[in-house]
Amino acid sequence: MTEIRIRVNGVAEALDVEPWVSLLDALRDRLGLTGPKKGCDQGACGACTVLADGVRINACLALAMQYADTEITTIEGIAKDGNTHPLQDAFVRHDGFQCGYCTSGQICSAVAMLREHAAGVPSAVTEPGGPGELDETEIRERMSGNLCRCGAYNGIVDAIKDVAGQGAS
Repeated sequence: MTEIRIRVNGVAEALDVEPWVSLLDALRDRLGLTGPKKGCDQGACGACTVLADGVRINACLALAMQYADTEITTIEGIAKDGNTHPLQDAFVRHDGFQCGYCTSGQICSAVAMLREHAAGVPSAVTEPGGPGELDETEIRERMSGNLCRCGAYNGIVDAIKDVAGQGAS
């Protein structure tokens, strides 16, 4: 076992972990944070998406030890001062979920995706000249690492467009 220090949702934590323990397992089993889900356990579905220093990662593929001295934000830490995040509200307004299993990963991914777009980070479908409007094609490409088996994609896209200030279709 090795002790690591990590900040999770603004709280300093000290964890004893074996070198092979994933960040997802450390969050769920050692800290009791059940928002990030173990869907595929191979980085293909995005249900485990969390933010590491603001960057979205698949926690199932990350070793906990790699993230020592890092700020990890899970869905439990997205809300601030008792107020839900605007994306959480928009997902409810636009029916951006059905069973809810993928929702925490979808929202964490969308939070980081909006920051990436605002910073001018291009996607695979970004037109030459840099990211312009965050249209449906851009949103779907940027969120393609997060799957929803229920098929709530239209509501997810509408929620993100709403928060991005471009209205829903």
